Amino acid sequence: MLNHPFGKNGPNGLKNEKMKKGIHPENYRLCVFKDMSNDECFITRSCANSKEEIEIDGVKYPLIKMEISNTSHPFFTGKVKLVDTAGRVDKFMSKYKNRKPNLK
Repeated sequence: MLNHPFGKNGPNGLKNEKMKKGIHPENYRLCVFKDMSNDECFITRSCANSKEEIEIDGVKYPLIKMEISNTSHPFFTGKVKLVDTAGRVDKFMSKYKNRKPNLK
């Protein structure tokens, strides 16, 4: 008999039951996810819709663009880097640059 680390129950303490039928997507296919902040790409299976395609090694894949991934996020890279794709910081600075602090 195998000793499972969680015993008869799963890690959440509930009994392992089969997944429900008919609620999971059937259209999984290989897709390319592209980190737009550093142009890093990886291929994985997904059922997300995409209007764009990209060719890698002579094969065309659906392209899904991301603003940030583990290759650019400071938590994973260890580098403190401000990723501001929408210009929010610049907008804030231009809006409040002439204000003086209200010290009462």
